[in-house]
Amino acid sequence: MKAILIHELGGPEVLQVEEVPDPKPAAGEILVEVHAASVNPADAKVRARGAYSRWTSFSIPYCLGRDFSGVVAACGEGVTDFQPGDPVFGVLPAGIEGTYCEMLTVDASVVAHKPDTLKHEEAAALTLTGLTALVSIEDTLELKAGEKILIHAGAGGVGSFAVQLAKHIGAHVITTASAANHDYVRGLGADEVIDYNEQDFTEVLSDLDAVFDLIGLEVHQRSFSVLKPGGRIAYIGPLLEDAKPPRDDVTVFRPKVDRDRAHQLRILDLYTQGAIKLPDIQTVPWLDVAKAHQMIETGHVRGKIVLMMK
Repeated sequence: MKAILIHELGGPEVLQVEEVPDPKPAAGEILVEVHAASVNPADAKVRARGAYSRWTSFSIPYCLGRDFSGVVAACGEGVTDFQPGDPVFGVLPAGIEGTYCEMLTVDASVVAHKPDTLKHEEAAALTLTGLTALVSIEDTLELKAGEKILIHAGAGGVGSFAVQLAKHIGAHVITTASAANHDYVRGLGADEVIDYNEQDFTEVLSDLDAVFDLIGLEVHQRSFSVLKPGGRIAYIGPLLEDAKPPRDDVTVFRPKVDRDRAHQLRILDLYTQGAIKLPDIQTVPWLDVAKAHQMIETGHVRGKIVLMMK
């Protein structure tokens, strides 16, 4: 089979298509013919500088990618939930990457059946973004109806899902976005939108119950000032070196985004009931993966970029 590998760290040009041995499913695993693979900002960070390597099985050569949608090609011993031909979607277990390929093996317990109502690119676009938003907002922040939350970068992949989820819960949702994306995030349910190019969110917001930080760095440090005493902040973005919380009267969370089928089914339930709609999706042929990485590195992608393998 063919896979996209990197043999060194660097720019998008280090992504190379190569022939590699076909994988075989072990006990408890399924072999999936990949039809679509999501491109995440983390992919570019791993490719460029080996980011997150202490939490992953990173070694050169390396295949990137975390979430996927495809069709079961074979089942390992003991797998009873799936059979060849079943459409499926999921996220590789934490610390494991490798969806930029024609076929992959994955533990069957972290995969869910893909309904016919979702195309492969749509399922791939919802998977890791939905998982991250669910774990962060429902499980970690435990957001409640009537609370006020600031979601940074609401037009991005995770942000698009998070804004809708927070609104579905019944919260008052505030998000940051460029002017070009204001109508988009309002269409997702945002009650207030702050143009980060024109306004300083710390000057117009205060007394919030929660912040979901998808940017990190100095934005993370400044976000503490808009929380009320007893407020909560969850973050998935990188922190400044030696960063420390500037307040001790708020709770800081780094959500642990574990993979499991239950959250995949929760994503499907929210989509089926109309609480969540699809983000904007830009599909890219997988042989144009360098172009996809150039796009994701701008930091201004609306919704999701998905590699089409088929």
